[in-house]
Amino acid sequence: MELESFIPLAHPRFTQVWAAIFTEKLTPDCMEHQCTMMDTHKVKLDACCQYGCDVDLAERDAILAKADQIRPLLKPAVQNREWFESEVEHDADYPSGAVVRTQTVDDGCLFLQHDLRGCAIHRASIEQGWDFRGVKPAICRLFPLSYEEDSIVIADEYKDYSCVFVEGPTLYRITRDTLADVFGPELVTALDAAEAQVLAALPKKLPVVG
Repeated sequence: MELESFIPLAHPRFTQVWAAIFTEKLTPDCMEHQCTMMDTHKVKLDACCQYGCDVDLAERDAILAKADQIRPLLKPAVQNREWFESEVEHDADYPSGAVVRTQTVDDGCLFLQHDLRGCAIHRASIEQGWDFRGVKPAICRLFPLSYEEDSIVIADEYKDYSCVFVEGPTLYRITRDTLADVFGPELVTALDAAEAQVLAALPKKLPVVG
C-alpha cells in the first residue's frame, strides 16, 4: 500500500485520510527515545521540534496568558524575549484563520530552552496542574499526523527521524485521543471505520508451527 494512498472518510470536514496512518509505527514513549536524524545519523533530541511550529492566534493568546507559569522554566536568555515571530500568516485550516510561528533558538523551538527534554508548555502544565489543551499548539500534539484542507495526512518530515523506525503503536493509535480532542469524536468514529478497512485488507500472517 502506497504511503500516500487515500481512504475516504464519512466526516463533514475531512473526507479522506492517508491509509499509512493505520500501519506506520512510532516509538511508544518520545521522552525515552534518543532521537537521531536519519540523513546524518546525528543524535538530536526533540528533533521534531527543531523548526518551531505554527500556532493558531487563539493558542498564542492562551500561551501568553500562561506566561507567568511558563517563563520560569525557560532559560534566562529567552525568558523575556519575543516568543513568536511577528509575521501573521493567513491559513484557513486553522480555527482563527491565521497563525504565527514560534521563535527558534540554538536550532530548536524556543520552548525547548529549559533544563529538561520536551516542551516547556507541556512541562509547565504537568508541574503546575493545569490543562494544556488549547494552550500547547494542536499541530504539536498531533505530530507526526497533520491535516490540510479535507485530508488527514502525515507530516512531510515524518521519515527524517529515528522514532519512526522502531516498534511501537501505529500513528493513528498513538494520536487517536488527541484527534478526538482537537476535532471531535465524530472524526475518530470515521477513522475507526477507515482503520478497520485498511487492516482487513492487509495480508494475513499465518501462525508459526514449530
